Amino acid sequence: MTSYDRRDLGLLLLRLGTGGVLAAHGAQKLFGWFGGHGLEGTGQFFESVGYEPGKESAAAAGLAEAGGGTLLALGLATPAAGAAAAGAMTGAAAVHKPNGFFNQGGGYEYAASLGLMAAGLAVTGPGRLSLDHALGHAVNRNWMVPAAFGATGLVTALVVGARNRRLRKREDGEQEALFEETFDE
Repeated sequence: MTSYDRRDLGLLLLRLGTGGVLAAHGAQKLFGWFGGHGLEGTGQFFESVGYEPGKESAAAAGLAEAGGGTLLALGLATPAAGAAAAGAMTGAAAVHKPNGFFNQGGGYEYAASLGLMAAGLAVTGPGRLSLDHALGHAVNRNWMVPAAFGATGLVTALVVGARNRRLRKREDGEQEALFEETFDE
């Protein structure tokens, strides 16, 4: 029988807590559970904050949170799970950044904390009380950590960058005209 140490128990608690919160947030977006608005409502919100198309962006964020969170809680495919969740939280932090750091003022503190915990778990690994350990770390290899963060970082940079460009255009008055002008000849 394998003996587990405090580190394994600590990683289990971090995975369950972080993964559970992320999975619940993703379920709010995807299914409207736990007081969420589902894909329609979340998609409308995403459009309003520059993530377009909104419904597809909400689905991607919901899948990264629900899927990444569930996998983190289980300790399965930990590098990919943690990177996906961290990417989703980077996108959330970008929305809250104008409000400063602290959550009480609508800041990015909460999203950053969840993202850093997910990233930390991806780098550290799930510990021995995990499905990754039970499966011989088939989907938790050392090379997977930089690969997962590289792919997630690239996609996150592209998505957040496109959002930021849209917001700058809106602020500069380059949004679509509300009414079409017609000229009679």
